[in-house]
Amino acid sequence: MTTMPTVRPTRDIRKALREAAAALTREEARYLVDAYYQMQKSRIETTNRMSAAERGDDPPMDVLSWLGGQLAILENEVKGQLQAFAAAVPVGEWSMSICGIGPVISAGLLAHIDIEEAPTVGHIWAFAGLDPTRKWERGQKRPHNARLKTLCWKIGESFVKVSANEKDIYGQVYLQRKVYEQARNEAGELADQAAAVLERHPTHKQAATYKQGRLPDGHIHARAKRYAVKLFLAHWQHVAYESHHGTTPPKPYVIEHGGHADFVGPPNWDGSALKVVEA
Repeated sequence: MTTMPTVRPTRDIRKALREAAAALTREEARYLVDAYYQMQKSRIETTNRMSAAERGDDPPMDVLSWLGGQLAILENEVKGQLQAFAAAVPVGEWSMSICGIGPVISAGLLAHIDIEEAPTVGHIWAFAGLDPTRKWERGQKRPHNARLKTLCWKIGESFVKVSANEKDIYGQVYLQRKVYEQARNEAGELADQAAAVLERHPTHKQAATYKQGRLPDGHIHARAKRYAVKLFLAHWQHVAYESHHGTTPPKPYVIEHGGHADFVGPPNWDGSALKVVEA
């Protein structure tokens, strides 16, 4: 098989690109985040195609091998530019200090959320499609940002994956909430929600579980994930607002659990100093 050379940008070019990335507009950053995920998808598809070829009778195509290498290089370079963009502001730096949140997600949050338009975390939840009171009726304009909602789904998946990491924070929130939700579910406290789902989807494949007044395991998993994501976004809003305005948000977030509510401040953040501190 012929080896085709891969092309990498020089150190000077990479430095120039990162300097330019720090000054990206939010619109440009949104495009770059989308481009990153498209490249990632293409690289995975190419890798899978290569693996399939290796399992077959024909050797892998030279051009596929070359393409996979080039996509990996380009994907990594875009990731570096998004890291430079995120690191240019305190909340981006804070985001990257959180286990499970890398430069792409950090940049994506900055690209989609304007803290000037989000005086409370409720504004962010609604914009991200995490406000259950907002319904999207047929024929109406979508009440949330689809790309931000997808990004939040990725955040939840990431928290689940890092929940065994000793440096993890929000994955533990997910696990604890899952236990809490499971207990409520078994006690029949979520029967009204099960009935509501069954009313909307009477032929649901999990209809038998809903008829028993319980939510299926997948639903409990999603609820616990969503809870962890919403807490993370509350902390993101707190850090973004405080670092941008120089004062704490007008309505600090409270976390409700077991019938009482307590303020839970952002981890890795010293509000009085308005800077990221070591974890």
